[in-house]
Amino acid sequence: MKHDKKNIMLILSSPSGVGKTTLTKKIQQKYPNFKVSISHTTRKPRSNEVNGVDYHFVSNEKFEELISSNMFYEYAKIYKNSYGTSKNSVDESIKKNDIIFDIDWQGTKQLSKHKKLELVKIFLVTKNREEVKKRLIGRNQNSDEEIKQRFNSFLEDVKHWVDYDYILINDNLDQCFKQIEKIIFDQKKFSLTRINLSTYSNALV
Repeated sequence: MKHDKKNIMLILSSPSGVGKTTLTKKIQQKYPNFKVSISHTTRKPRSNEVNGVDYHFVSNEKFEELISSNMFYEYAKIYKNSYGTSKNSVDESIKKNDIIFDIDWQGTKQLSKHKKLELVKIFLVTKNREEVKKRLIGRNQNSDEEIKQRFNSFLEDVKHWVDYDYILINDNLDQCFKQIEKIIFDQKKFSLTRINLSTYSNALV
């Protein structure tokens, strides 16, 4: 991808298990100028996660201190853990790189309040709820209780797709990735357009 006159901020959001983290990594691998915004979190790291690479893992006390110091563009509590996006990290990164935000709808609402952040917002869904449950079980990262909780939050999550510029159905990973690439190219050419959300009104029936 040729880098254009300005860097962009790309948000990928989805219910848990839809594949936003996988797609985020694919974008970063193919286009090195894209850097993932590394969130702070109070969640304990998984066995394959590295502090400072996947997340900045901090204590609850440290997280509250960062909130009090107004250090976050956005923060939210998700499944009993807190997540936040550092203002300093974003402000420095955007000077040289495009940024991907792997965040949920709560974070997107908060980021959208900062008008100086020119955001391209993509919401990812699956063809139905059962596919989400299948993926959550298949990835073998969560307990039975966590799977139930994430599955049950699906309908609440999709209520917020109206806050996004694009909605993509991740039925096929490669096809979905190509759709995201096209959105990026269009944005680089300054021709971003909003989709008609009604096109997808029956997608999750």
